[in-house]
Amino acid sequence: MDLPVPAAFVRAHTRPARPALVPEVELHVAADVVALWEAMATEQGYTATDPPFWAAVWPGGQALARYVLDHPELVAGRTVLDLGSGSGLVAVAAARAGATGVLASDVDPFALTAITVNAERNGTPGITPVGDVLGAPPPDVAVILAGDVCYDREMTDRVLPFLDAARGRGAEVLIGDPGRVYLPEDRLSALAVYEVPDTGSSPDHPAQLRRTTVWRLP
Repeated sequence: MDLPVPAAFVRAHTRPARPALVPEVELHVAADVVALWEAMATEQGYTATDPPFWAAVWPGGQALARYVLDHPELVAGRTVLDLGSGSGLVAVAAARAGATGVLASDVDPFALTAITVNAERNGTPGITPVGDVLGAPPPDVAVILAGDVCYDREMTDRVLPFLDAARGRGAEVLIGDPGRVYLPEDRLSALAVYEVPDTGSSPDHPAQLRRTTVWRLP
């Protein structure tokens, strides 16, 4: 069983940075992914199968956050679920745009702590980290924001029925994605397109721009 992750761990093993597409927000991100992964193993007593996805700022999340901040009427005065929250970027954007409450869901206990740390750093109360929600009916929220969730077939097969069920109950569903093959674009309506610098850029390795779309589930 995973132990709670101290906020001090996230602060000690990351650095503050502002996403290229969402400079209004500052997040704790990995300066060295391998070193962070090793520190996580020491903290929890085992090496996690997945690398620290929560400590990077992914293009789908950046596009969603940008869209929400530019169109606050989408979430203002409404409840929101940020699915696959990771760093909490989209949750922070929704809170800044006036959401009355945000559930930030992620399966990684390190992500849940990072969400809390990043919410505090940005002065955005009203964000509640929660674990995996895909095994139950969608929560009673007005808007679901899902960034970078269709990264492989297995995850896509879990996510899409959940989003379909939420849409069937009346929730507005938006997906941010940089053109991954598993996303069923023929079922979606494009709302906006952004050129987003890819994750992991540095002065020595300039980022490649990724064409990233915010989609609406009709």
